[in-house]
Amino acid sequence: MLVKIATILALGTATVASPAMADEAPATGVIDTDTVAQAPLGDDEEFTELFASWEDLEDGGRITASGEVIAAPRFAVSVPSRMPVDGVQLTSGYGMRNHPILRQRRQHNGVDLAAPRGTPVYATADGVVEMAKYWGSYGNYVQIGHGGDLETRYAHLSSYTVSDGEQVRKGDLIGYIGSTGRSTGPHLHYEVRVSGDPVNPIPYMVANLESTDDEQAARGGPE
Repeated sequence: MLVKIATILALGTATVASPAMADEAPATGVIDTDTVAQAPLGDDEEFTELFASWEDLEDGGRITASGEVIAAPRFAVSVPSRMPVDGVQLTSGYGMRNHPILRQRRQHNGVDLAAPRGTPVYATADGVVEMAKYWGSYGNYVQIGHGGDLETRYAHLSSYTVSDGEQVRKGDLIGYIGSTGRSTGPHLHYEVRVSGDPVNPIPYMVANLESTDDEQAARGGPE
């Protein structure tokens, strides 16, 4: 694809860079479509595909080693607006708390939602999976980016059903309740973050949650 682009730009009065010039020029991946757009295209399907590829590059796409142009994911900012788990009990809220394992006063960066092991966990908004792996005290963990520096985190899963880079829709299954990582029993640790900073997830959850003060209820979390 890159050789084809260079050949097309060399037609007419265009000057082809010498090998020395090519070595010195930075590989920015940016193409001046305003200049090239002056050339007549006609109905040539190859030219149509070529310009579509340039548009993808301008919109934040990338070129693979084989020369294929991959368009950047396109979706608007999607704000979390549903429960990540159905029929759960809130066992630990957002904010300062006595950590159930570390036995210290610590900031809790999310909420703990207790449910039986294997209960489905759902994406709370459209987005792209940024991470899906076992990650320290989070245990089996999924992180979804929703645009606009907004992300959600789902921790202590028994297993997950998505992979890095996968696009998901609100309500899609992403995993199952478990007790992996730093946890006292089956539950979901759920976070909402803006620009990397945790915020209270409760306003983003649409449900009347039942809470409990039972010290034996499932809790945990990295903090």
